[in-house]
Amino acid sequence: MNEKTPHILVVDDNAEIRDLLSKYLVRNGLRATTAASGAEARKVLAAASIDLIVLDIMMPGEDGLSVCRHVRETRDTPIILLTAVAEDTDRIVGLEMGADDYLTKPFNPRELLARIKAVLRRANSLPHRAVAESPGETVVSFGDWRLRTDRRELENGAGTVISLSTAEFALLKAFTDHPRMVLSRDQLLDLTQGRAANVFDRSIDNQVSRLRKKIEPDPKTPSLIKTVWGGGYMLSAEVRREGRAS
Repeated sequence: MNEKTPHILVVDDNAEIRDLLSKYLVRNGLRATTAASGAEARKVLAAASIDLIVLDIMMPGEDGLSVCRHVRETRDTPIILLTAVAEDTDRIVGLEMGADDYLTKPFNPRELLARIKAVLRRANSLPHRAVAESPGETVVSFGDWRLRTDRRELENGAGTVISLSTAEFALLKAFTDHPRMVLSRDQLLDLTQGRAANVFDRSIDNQVSRLRKKIEPDPKTPSLIKTVWGGGYMLSAEVRREGRAS
């Protein structure tokens, strides 16, 4: 194996599961590191380059949802949650926090391996952020608009707040994270919805249309979010990033 081999972190308080999974992943051409708790997982993440995290939700001490939240606040590392059959609420919360996939226990290791490969393929196909977001950054400006990412608010030049749905905010955040980059429908679905996206879903077109009605001077002739025929959509404006606003 070399440094290009995907490095998987398996986080589970069950020693047998950790051992079996790590050995199975290594036998199938991956690198694997294990952690028995949230605290151990944090230490590994601080010291090693991890490509994907397999994360059990139910753990003593810091549970998997807390670890998932910490990861999403600090990095974009893909996460696959391991859940018990009865943990529907935790699974949904985990996906809302940004987990990429989930698998219910008991599971077949071959299915986990297939999901790991699928998530890694999807993550590697997404464009990298044009500019890294600093921890204190909460205001992103483009054109005459200011997006307050901490409050999920959009302000026009006059300071009037324009309401955004959760989907519209996620879409606008994806565009401002990748300004002047052509994003396909599938990439936008992955960036905004992750696993919840349906492979045949074309709702992204409707979301773009609704967003244009809120931010474009003339939605019928958009100048900010442009359609790239055969490619997808692109935010054509320059994006300016500011620190925490008062």
